[in-house]
Amino acid sequence: MKNGLYIIATPIGNLNDISLRAQKTLGEVDIIICENPKHSLKILSKLGIKKKLYSIHDYNEEKIIKKIEQYAENSSIALISDAGSPVISDPGFKLVRFYNTKGLNITTVPGPCSIISALQLSSMPINEFQFLGFAPKTAKHLGDFINKVSFSDKTSVFFISSHRVVLFLNIANKIMPEKEICICKEITKLNEKRITGSPKEILNKINKNTINLRGEFVFVIGGDINYNQKKTFGDLDKQIIKLLSKFSLTDVVEIVHKINGVSKKEIYNMALKLKK
Repeated sequence: MKNGLYIIATPIGNLNDISLRAQKTLGEVDIIICENPKHSLKILSKLGIKKKLYSIHDYNEEKIIKKIEQYAENSSIALISDAGSPVISDPGFKLVRFYNTKGLNITTVPGPCSIISALQLSSMPINEFQFLGFAPKTAKHLGDFINKVSFSDKTSVFFISSHRVVLFLNIANKIMPEKEICICKEITKLNEKRITGSPKEILNKINKNTINLRGEFVFVIGGDINYNQKKTFGDLDKQIIKLLSKFSLTDVVEIVHKINGVSKKEIYNMALKLKK
């Protein structure tokens, strides 16, 4: 086996989804770097693989790099996450950068990815899409986030924790009530769920207890097909007028600035004229 870093995708719910190449590589590498050793041991034990494990998190990534630095050039090391494809909203970025900076071999062993699976299940246009990581925690930041999504011409996909789902949908119902949303959870598991509808329709399903609010959710929201990517003052006027009906002038200036990159002063002056 060639020395280097092997970025290996693992199942997101169904163990049968692990590839033959992933099994073979995990069985041959010298060291495995994972998020949670207890979780990874379950998968590795089912595959009959015993290896030295290092636990990696955002807060200890530099320490792990120092630990393996002496082995990096002359060893084969695997990077796995708790589920799915590593590095995507998971630790490992600094490790990959370290290998890249040193000019060492880096390769990928592709496989399951909840983001791609959710996009495929969404039935929304995915010739262009944007991945937005985890949705923000606070109501204010969620409002900014939802505005960004609502004005995008691309399909958006992101993660959201279970205890923020209702808050997200309530805010979305005010900002983009007509938007179609696809929610995926427990992808590839026995209890896999795919829920589609407007924010209000999905909230009604939750209130009727037809959706179990446990675990991690993947949200997919279609882009605005009428959105003109080349911003004009007419486009900005429409955005500002729409947002002024729901937000303060200060918030509107901040939101439109983030979406369009136009100076806050220019937006403020436009908003003042439109308010009259």
